[in-house]
Amino acid sequence: MKNIYTANKKELTIEQCEEIIKILKDRFEKNMNRHKDLVWDKIQVKLKANPGKLWSLNEMEKTGGEPDVIAYDENTDEYIFFDCSPESPIGRRNFCYDNEALESRKKNKPENSAINMAHEMGIEILTEEQYRELQKLGSFDLKTSSWVKTPDKIRKLGGALFCDRRYDTVFVYHNGAESYYGARGFRGSLRV
Repeated sequence: MKNIYTANKKELTIEQCEEIIKILKDRFEKNMNRHKDLVWDKIQVKLKANPGKLWSLNEMEKTGGEPDVIAYDENTDEYIFFDCSPESPIGRRNFCYDNEALESRKKNKPENSAINMAHEMGIEILTEEQYRELQKLGSFDLKTSSWVKTPDKIRKLGGALFCDRRYDTVFVYHNGAESYYGARGFRGSLRV
């Protein structure tokens, strides 16, 4: 199997590229309400031209994120993918917020942090605004919650923000950044 992308050991074989493109195309076609005016063929051309982004989308998929195209940015000529799994991605739960929080834990450290893992995957954690945009496309996190990008002012004081959807309403909460829970993960975004 020939690798088409190799940088920092982040690589996909041709077969893996074809597989993730097929998964993304199938999801795109099944969820047209998320991207009514977009055309798959144009998205596929972008994906094939950006194998590093394809690797990141594959990581989103492997961790349960079910990435899908939710918008096109005309100013930057980029398609925007969000994790669209019904609940917070299962392979990204039980993490505290960031590395500082991870290092501050003396006992019972989680395996990783949301910000670290997002960086490793080459994606951005959703902001509160992006999370609210996602919720306009469906009902997400009805049983789970997701860390969201926390403003520096809050983070400097030791806190971090997370969101969920209950009672047909999106709620934003706070927790100590070092906390972690089995039902809290994070959702990511990627521009291609």
